[in-house]
Amino acid sequence: MNVIKKLLAVLGLSLSLVATSAFAHGPTPQKVDEEIIINADMATVWNKIKAFDSFAEWQPAVASIAMTDPDTRVVTLKSGGEFTDSLDEVNEEEHYIGYRLLEENAKIFPVSFYTINIQVSAEGDKSKVSWSGRFYRGDTGNFPAENLNDDAAVKAMTEYANSGLAGLKALVEK
Repeated sequence: MNVIKKLLAVLGLSLSLVATSAFAHGPTPQKVDEEIIINADMATVWNKIKAFDSFAEWQPAVASIAMTDPDTRVVTLKSGGEFTDSLDEVNEEEHYIGYRLLEENAKIFPVSFYTINIQVSAEGDKSKVSWSGRFYRGDTGNFPAENLNDDAAVKAMTEYANSGLAGLKALVEK
């Protein structure tokens, strides 16, 4: 009988630990997918996007880009502060560019990691630009501050994507 009580006690403790750990989890991946139609042919739009060092020309939030090597750029925001991106791929056939956050700065952009994929496709005589971002919130702990939680990260990334797409449209349609 004593053995059964001990087994039940161990089982009860084990179940309580499993239940508790289910509530204490880290961040979940977030995503933002945005699109815009631009009144210009695909080649014109693609030529602006594929140049990894030209981002400041069409992203209004960016003050400057400093290339540290052909695949790494330091992005300085107009609001102050900087972070670093690393180029993953430029696919000329698919009109696709992909890059990721290499060095974060959650004080100015509330994400701890992201990958961005931008693709251009023809829509008749116009172009469709698709921006796809996958990312994690700025604080990856279990109880993030409000300015570094999932909602803050999604809001910031959505604004960043939409301002970039609008800036690209304005630049190309001049």
